[in-house]
Amino acid sequence: MPDKNYVYILRCGDNSLYTGWTNNLEKRIKNHKAGKGCKYTKSHQPVELVYFEEFSTKQEAMSREYAIKQLSRAEKLELIHTRTMTI
Repeated sequence: MPDKNYVYILRCGDNSLYTGWTNNLEKRIKNHKAGKGCKYTKSHQPVELVYFEEFSTKQEAMSREYAIKQLSRAEKLELIHTRTMTI
């Protein structure tokens, strides 16, 4: 079974949004919540997963991450609100 790759958006404690990618979503979110995910989320606790997409390749996930990071905050919020998540 091929590995899955994910792009995700977290809502941080200060209501900011963080976008990232990973090949192990559950582990990555646990690390973010434990303050071990990255420098940004470590200083913006607590964090909550509010959006994710699944891809078959790392390249697709990284490309989508870049595209999402180019969106305005309003566009990211619209993206979050139009998608129902199920892990």
